Amino acid sequence: MARSRPLARRPLVTLLTVAALAASGMTALSSAARAADADLARNGGFESGLDGWTCTAGTTVTSPVRSGTSALKATPAGADNARCTQTVTVKPDSQYTLTGHVRGTYVYLGASGTGTTDVSTWAQSAPDWQRLTTTFRTGPSTTRVTIYTHGWYGTGAYHADDISLTGPGGETGQPPAPPAGLTAGSVTSSSVALSWSPVPGATGYAVYRDGTKVRTVTGTSTTVTGLAPSTAYAFQVAAVNDAGESARSATVTATTAGQPDGGGTDLPAHALVGYLHASFANGSGYTRLADVPDSWDVIDLAFGEPTSVTSGDIRFERCPVTECPNVESDAEFKAAIEAKQAAGKKVLISIGGQNGQVQLTTTAARDKFVSSVSAIIDEYGLDGLDIDFEGHSLSLNADDTDFKNPRTPVIVNLISALKTLKARYGDDFVLTMAPETFFVQLGYQYYGTGRWGGQDPRAGAYLPVIHALRDDLTLLHVQDYNSGPIMGLDDQYHSMGGADFHIAMTDMLLTGFPVAGDAGNVFPPLRPDQVAIGMPASTNAGNGYVSPAEVNKALNCLTEKTDCGSYATHGTWPALRGLMTWSINWDRYSNWEFQKNFDAYFG
Repeated sequence: MARSRPLARRPLVTLLTVAALAASGMTALSSAARAADADLARNGGFESGLDGWTCTAGTTVTSPVRSGTSALKATPAGADNARCTQTVTVKPDSQYTLTGHVRGTYVYLGASGTGTTDVSTWAQSAPDWQRLTTTFRTGPSTTRVTIYTHGWYGTGAYHADDISLTGPGGETGQPPAPPAGLTAGSVTSSSVALSWSPVPGATGYAVYRDGTKVRTVTGTSTTVTGLAPSTAYAFQVAAVNDAGESARSATVTATTAGQPDGGGTDLPAHALVGYLHASFANGSGYTRLADVPDSWDVIDLAFGEPTSVTSGDIRFERCPVTECPNVESDAEFKAAIEAKQAAGKKVLISIGGQNGQVQLTTTAARDKFVSSVSAIIDEYGLDGLDIDFEGHSLSLNADDTDFKNPRTPVIVNLISALKTLKARYGDDFVLTMAPETFFVQLGYQYYGTGRWGGQDPRAGAYLPVIHALRDDLTLLHVQDYNSGPIMGLDDQYHSMGGADFHIAMTDMLLTGFPVAGDAGNVFPPLRPDQVAIGMPASTNAGNGYVSPAEVNKALNCLTEKTDCGSYATHGTWPALRGLMTWSINWDRYSNWEFQKNFDAYFG
């Protein structure tokens, strides 16, 4: 159900004459009282980015601004009003004035948790900067108040600047003591576990990596992720309370492990990945595995499918002769797999696809998934597994809001199953994933049903799986096709059809992004050698086809920072692993255009 716009409020105007003021006995505030007041809002002009503010969908811009060099820009969506908040320490039973300047349609400024009557004011339409102001009195025991600004659902971006909260400052006390006992625990190629002793009076802890704050946590341990293999890092921790941060702890250093094999270290520096229609035929025709050119480094056999949606029982049925007259025998097929492997290629079974919905709702289904997939891998001597869950395979329960700690059975059971398979086959096991953008990059805006409910529970649902398996993952090749517009890190929507879409979507994976706009809940970047860009091989293969020239523009931008167009990437990644396409069959149908362009680009 769409949210309706608020009804316009009629202003209540009270005319006070000088005579009435005199008759009431009201007097001006004394200079001493005014001197006791202060602006308690931190970074109200947004000159320090979003420091001090928590926003669901906000960023800072340099234009338009009312004063200084920056202002807030926040973009509401269909189920998100782009709320930005800040909690301020105040005095009980005291008077405060909240002021701010806004631009846009339906922009709100308010305060909650006042202990008396929470207040807000709003501008129905402000094409230029408009001043909003409201006042409130704190309750007899109120020591903290949350000030906020927000827009209205789906009405476009709004801007805010010069927000102030004027009144007597609260008793903030002293910052806590610095933490002691900081130690580094388990170390992987991309993460370091840290722990430290609790500090009395601390409400949280700020974690620093090489002098830069990377996260704030409430407990006394955390795992810092998104690190480079075989690299030394220096860590410190500061304790936090309402008065601020303590001095930082003593420094502890840790060196990450070498890059895990994961089946990836013996792949070429730049790999070409393709899906082979092994269990069906369509307009592209059947292609024998032995006839796949040597340019293809990873060949995904499409598809293994379940006997029923929730059974976990995966079967791989080769294309029947009635549908594929030129299909090879099982013996020839297995011989072709061995020949490809002897040439250094990887042959995987891909599970799912458009028609293969897989929901591991129970532990029994999880265990059946492990045993049945293992049986396929063992029968054909395959190198690993590709997860191509689409449609309604992955969906988040309403109470599942943290991608780092998933609770939904279909998510938890899939993670467990994949970790079991990885442990069973060892470091050489190749694990790849091919999610759609809806399940990954859309998580920048939406995650599951959202804090107010009503969102598609599948939004961002692959993120917990990718995150839990990032140290085991050989390749992630998101399907940058058959996709609607997706918001990038520039807070602009990007659509299929050109290099821009691939640049923006890949930049998100290699830079990391806050999930559902929560700056305190960031999906860490993947290593560039773990990422390939998914594209359709031809116009017949799917929506979102781009010409070889546009493919090369995307590669140039991401690996050399040239040909980037209007999107500014957050880095340069010459180690980007390569390209994936749907499919080898469709590329053959198009005279191997995709493969030939890859070979020409990477030499």
